[in-house]
Amino acid sequence: MKSTFVFYGWCILFVMVVMHACQGKDEIKKAQFFTNGKSLYHKTCENCHGDGGEGLGNLYPPLGDTASIRSKQNRLACMVKYGIHEPLTIDNRLFDTEMPANATLSEQEIAYILTYMGNSFGNELGLITTEEVAQQLKNCRNDK
Repeated sequence: MKSTFVFYGWCILFVMVVMHACQGKDEIKKAQFFTNGKSLYHKTCENCHGDGGEGLGNLYPPLGDTASIRSKQNRLACMVKYGIHEPLTIDNRLFDTEMPANATLSEQEIAYILTYMGNSFGNELGLITTEEVAQQLKNCRNDK
């Protein structure tokens, strides 16, 4: 009887290890982007938007409003790369301080930052790929 419990215990442990090891490629990629994005966020964005994405009074908007973030999702890469030069309303609050451009950030770095920001501060946007960022940047260049 004891050997049966031991056998089933090993079987359960084996299944758990296999399931954990078989994370999808997207989950692994999301974790990589999130980690890289966190360090870039702290170097590039934290000074204005805060460590917890809380923003700074009425100067810089918070980043934890998923509905607002989602409504701008197709423009986020453009906002990061080229800045924001118009008033922005988030959570019924007007922010009219310009956001500077981050022209030196690569598409990959922007994808990292957006994946971190999009999955922090209460947001749940999932993986933001480099391809999505490239398409957004192409579209915002065409809009100018």
